[in-house]
Amino acid sequence: MLMNNNSMGRTLEEWKLKHPLLADLVSAQEVFWTNPGYKPSNNPVPIKETEIQEAETRLIRFAPYIAQAFPETQRTGGFIESPLIPIPNMQGYLGKRYNIEIPGHLWLKCDSHLPISGSIKARGGIYEVLKHAERLALAHMVCSNSMTTAVLNSSKFREFFSRYSIAVGSTGNLGLSIGVIGAKLGFRVTVHMSSDAKAWKKELLRSKGVQVIEYTSDYSKAVEEGRRQAENDPSCHFVDDENSRDLFLGYAVAAYRLKNQLAELKIAVDSNHPLFVYLPCGVGGGPGGVTYGLKQVFKQDVHCFFAEPTHSPCMLLGLATGLHDQISVQDIGLDNRTEADGLAVGRPSGFVGKAIETLLSGACTIKDEELFVLLQALSKTENLRLEPSALAGMPGPARLLKTESGLEYLKRFDLEKKMSQASHIVWGTGGSLVPKEIMDHYLNRID
Repeated sequence: MLMNNNSMGRTLEEWKLKHPLLADLVSAQEVFWTNPGYKPSNNPVPIKETEIQEAETRLIRFAPYIAQAFPETQRTGGFIESPLIPIPNMQGYLGKRYNIEIPGHLWLKCDSHLPISGSIKARGGIYEVLKHAERLALAHMVCSNSMTTAVLNSSKFREFFSRYSIAVGSTGNLGLSIGVIGAKLGFRVTVHMSSDAKAWKKELLRSKGVQVIEYTSDYSKAVEEGRRQAENDPSCHFVDDENSRDLFLGYAVAAYRLKNQLAELKIAVDSNHPLFVYLPCGVGGGPGGVTYGLKQVFKQDVHCFFAEPTHSPCMLLGLATGLHDQISVQDIGLDNRTEADGLAVGRPSGFVGKAIETLLSGACTIKDEELFVLLQALSKTENLRLEPSALAGMPGPARLLKTESGLEYLKRFDLEKKMSQASHIVWGTGGSLVPKEIMDHYLNRID
């Protein structure tokens, strides 16, 4: 239903008067929005930092299992982590493309190359499944807290977990994450996938023994159906991308890991060395969890911005109107169609939106064509290949420095004279598992 039909108590024209930004969102224009509700510090949030620390402790405890079950993680001792790398050539390219000098240093956080499932979803998805497996094993006394988690990689435990099932609704990457770790443990896994999910992701899941159910509608319908079917099965655990606290905590652990990486690289983050982070956003769980963790670690010295496709700006819409999950992009006439499949979400997570509404500095939107231009440029300048959705945050530094709202933000928080000492991190959320022929198609899409 369009807001023209008096949805949410106002017509679309009335909402545009209240929020002028909506006019550009409705016409699928690229925008850069700064959050008027942002508070640099002392933010009340529904999740305690001790919960993130507990999540990190659990991941450390499971490292022996991960190292044994997934040999590619043995080099890191079973830790699922990605490198942080400088991309100076891409920084120069962005300056030329957007006609603005980008002071400071530009980095790429390569969650695109996380082991096991090749995307940021490996953080939250794998964490939630591991926590669920541990809870089941302890509750049924098939293991004890004193045992090494490596014992889970055995026929005994696979047989035990095969009595239980896991379900998730996904546009692709979360489904891969849940499917790979769930099937490896022995669970019966079902992934409910929306129409925009890529065929190769569905095929990869099926090759792992995961049941894939396809829908002709979008992400929200896949989640709704997955949740409904799981409710009728007491042995099924539903991974709720829209409302899961455990997913959120798994993502938040990234902040501790990033803090250590920055320290090893001798990169300061303080009042004179601000950190700007640009995160692609779909329903909100991944970027929301990372943002929450970063604000706990770096407080007022980190500034986080979400990036969404122009046809699917659900989190920006929910935050800007204050309606969160009570509004969808379809309500303002957008079609939620984008090549950035992981970001093709029409309705944001209300849980995440409310958790980060005073923590997030702002958000921007990007056209699909620009995603492919930047994908090709990153490959040429840095020999790095990401999937389209992972490029959503790449224009962030230029938008911050060039738009009226971005410059006002820098002035408001006394950051203008500190930008030469700033660090910009673009969060690369996925891409390493993209088949070569599909990546070649992406790279040749723009002449």
